[in-house]
Amino acid sequence: MKKLTLFLATTSMMCFSTIAQVVVVVNPAMNETITNDEIARIYTGRSSALTPVNLRDSDTKRAIFDEKAVGRSSSQLKAYWSKLVFTGKGNPPKELASDADVVSFVGSNEYAIGYIDAANVTDQVKVIHTIN
Repeated sequence: MKKLTLFLATTSMMCFSTIAQVVVVVNPAMNETITNDEIARIYTGRSSALTPVNLRDSDTKRAIFDEKAVGRSSSQLKAYWSKLVFTGKGNPPKELASDADVVSFVGSNEYAIGYIDAANVTDQVKVIHTIN
């Protein structure tokens, strides 16, 4: 029983690490280069260069993106946006339910930016960054 528990724990950790290779995507018509710093600025409302979209709070890709691309935990970003909304200084990125929704939104909006699992990239979007 102890070996089975250890096996399941190890397997689930391995699966989590392979769950998502998160990539940042834009509309294929976008020709500008976007830096990592600019992505963080867009997702914190300090730049209005593009319209950002988020995945739901419960999506593991969102936590990965928040930590590695924006440089804050999801709870820190939630508190940050709550303060901006309360003071009337901004609105957080729109939340979408799935990678397919992000692909559809970004693919049909020339100035949109989002993030998805690399396995879900289609010709409707262009990958500009891979989140490591």
